[in-house]
Amino acid sequence: MKSTSLVLKSNLALSTKAEYQPINKKNKPKQNSFLKPKKTLVSQGPAKSPGAKIGSQTNLASSVWKELHLANLTDIKTEAYEILNGLLAILFPGMLGTLGMSGKSEKVYTAGLKSLYSKKLYGKIYTLLKFQNARPSPSFLQKGITNEDSKAQSKKILDSKKQALQVTQELIDKLDSIREILYLDIQAAYEGDPAAGSPHEVLITYPCLTAIATHRIAHELYLHQVPLLPRIFSEWAHSQTGIDIHPGARIGSSFFIDHGTGVVIGETAEIGAGVKIYQGVTLGALSFAKDQDGRLIKGIKRHPKIEDGVILYSGATILGGDTVIGHNSVIGGNCWVTSSVPPFTLVNAQHSRKKIKTLRPH
Repeated sequence: MKSTSLVLKSNLALSTKAEYQPINKKNKPKQNSFLKPKKTLVSQGPAKSPGAKIGSQTNLASSVWKELHLANLTDIKTEAYEILNGLLAILFPGMLGTLGMSGKSEKVYTAGLKSLYSKKLYGKIYTLLKFQNARPSPSFLQKGITNEDSKAQSKKILDSKKQALQVTQELIDKLDSIREILYLDIQAAYEGDPAAGSPHEVLITYPCLTAIATHRIAHELYLHQVPLLPRIFSEWAHSQTGIDIHPGARIGSSFFIDHGTGVVIGETAEIGAGVKIYQGVTLGALSFAKDQDGRLIKGIKRHPKIEDGVILYSGATILGGDTVIGHNSVIGGNCWVTSSVPPFTLVNAQHSRKKIKTLRPH
């Protein structure tokens, strides 16, 4: 059997010439009857001189964008769900995901899944990177394509294969370490919930494990700046468990979400090791900074930091990028916290007034 790396590298070696053909009447992709292409998707701009003629290679970006514009994006989500299901099955064969082992040994079963889903993952990442790199910018649409712009976009698309290969290989290689972290999450849930009968019960039945396992996969793709796929994964977990974790959130080991329904963890939230949170907890933004034109500023720290050993009880709302909950603190149910709390602090709400006291270190 070829190794995953060899399989992916053989895919990379395929000719790009046949793959990137400008759309014409002979190879025009099929389309849904309700989705009719416009006569002109991209502004052509002013007439070009003979010296600025754009060939098929430099017009690559426009061709790929037209193909993806006509594609059914629902298929991308469906295929992404299948890939995620396979990756979860690799982590815990027969327990996470819906794929059965059919009597195979774990080693043989896992090797087969890695070979199959590494190919599928690579193909999907590659497609989405092409989509991202070929998408015309607002200035591109207004001014029309130029020779330099088209060459730059075309190079990005051709580089997408190498990038997709690298991301896929690194994620597949990291699944073993992700599994080790999930073992600690399972142990934290078993030790932190008196209703848990066994670690196996936690793994198979607790929605938090599905949400956390999905997040740890999606987070790796987020770090590699893969478009769409991390959010598709996280929103699938959200729909299945009621737990909404943005793939950008940084979450330490031994993490336990008890019950889980209604939990929201924002993109720039940071959570340390040994943290336990209950249903309805929000780690959100206090406000949204805007630029001089009134547009939201993206990419800045907006969500709180939760240090090691913190417990957040049901309905607690922690807001703001400058808010830090010190280690070994406890935030009581329904508390609204918008400023930092020192370590070993108990915050609770009584008669609509917040009370704070210092806990003794154990």
